[in-house]
Amino acid sequence: MITIIDYGMGNLGSVKNMFKKIGKQTLITSDYKDIENAAKILLPGVGSYDSAVKNLKQLGLFELLKKRVLEDKIPILGICLGMQLLTKGSQEGELEGFGFIDGFAKKFDFSDLEQNLPVPHMGWNRVYIKKESKLIQENLQRENRFYFVHSFAVECANKEDILTTTHY
Repeated sequence: MITIIDYGMGNLGSVKNMFKKIGKQTLITSDYKDIENAAKILLPGVGSYDSAVKNLKQLGLFELLKKRVLEDKIPILGICLGMQLLTKGSQEGELEGFGFIDGFAKKFDFSDLEQNLPVPHMGWNRVYIKKESKLIQENLQRENRFYFVHSFAVECANKEDILTTTHY
């Protein structure tokens, strides 16, 4: 079962419905014991970076998630704001993230381009697999299309940590 973390900021219903569509069981929770027993964790999110960090800390989940991932080696996936939280920090806020990924979330800045692209980026894009991972299933093609609604991109300190890329 996939444990979806409810920290008061997220697209919980949408995420749960997509897993249901592909036949995967999920549990939406902010309960400490549920997270202690989780086999896989998903950190969704829509909202403000600093508010998300504060919510996780107020719920007593920030340190618990660090323990589960770093000590217990439980896999975690972040979606949208959840992905930003997995890094060391975000240009959107001042607080430190989990630091699971040696990287930083940066807001799109197209001011140096002749054509100023709209932010947030919304639409379908091809995603290119750069590195094999348990997250990348064998049945995925080398070029897959995903729908994006985002204003930030994660810049990894170590390029070898990058699993997929897209072009916008």
